[in-house]
Amino acid sequence: MRVSAAGTGARTTAVMRLSALGKSELRLLGRNKTALFTSLVLPIGMAFAMRQAVSQMPLKNSGLTVGTVLLPGAIGFVLLFAVYSNLTSAFVVRREELVLKRLRSGELSDGEVLAGTALPTVVIALAQCVLLAACGGLMMDAEPPQAPLLVLAGVAIGLVTVVALAAASAGITRTAESAQLTVMPLMFLSMAGSGMIVPLTVLPERLATVLELLPMSPVIGLLRDGWTGGADAGETVKRLVVGLVWIGLGVLAVKRGFRWEPRR
Repeated sequence: MRVSAAGTGARTTAVMRLSALGKSELRLLGRNKTALFTSLVLPIGMAFAMRQAVSQMPLKNSGLTVGTVLLPGAIGFVLLFAVYSNLTSAFVVRREELVLKRLRSGELSDGEVLAGTALPTVVIALAQCVLLAACGGLMMDAEPPQAPLLVLAGVAIGLVTVVALAAASAGITRTAESAQLTVMPLMFLSMAGSGMIVPLTVLPERLATVLELLPMSPVIGLLRDGWTGGADAGETVKRLVVGLVWIGLGVLAVKRGFRWEPRR
């Protein structure tokens, strides 16, 4: 029997169900050393590895510094590696082990099953983003964000986007092993074309206009504008709209293509 979400008591019950599922997923994540390395070490390591390359970019006329390039990029790495890649694998593994099917047979709604599975990964990613915003400036020579609300908007849209895309990617992935291949196109495209490594402002205008439509581009744009405080209202609205469109597309793909039982 599925419990209605109406009423204060029902909302409390939903929180309890999500909390219980989230704790279970957190224990499983803690046992997966590869996932922990991908979540905690790889994103930050990649950001510092890019420092030398970024310092040689022609940033003087773009209004950017090494720090304002690296910090949004580091958060982008967290979203891609710690959330998108790990969560795609988690959804596939839980599906193939019939965990998702068993969870659906109880009180949890479909949305709660997906949200509860994603909860620990999202919390860890949020903690990393907070640490990067608070301490990253000291390590990467960046000032505090000039427009914190834009940073919050970028992180929020980014998290929802990668969770939705992870569930959508799991729907077309047959095995846990193949999940590592499924996530590669979006990850490489985002790192190369969404401004995570090379800011779009230093690229030719026509190319940058096209690349701004990629899923992670509005996220990185909002984050970078939050640090520099340099975006006008029209550009911010455009990024918000593109980000929300990708969220809508991701949710639609999940509704139509997510599989709850093993793919044979």
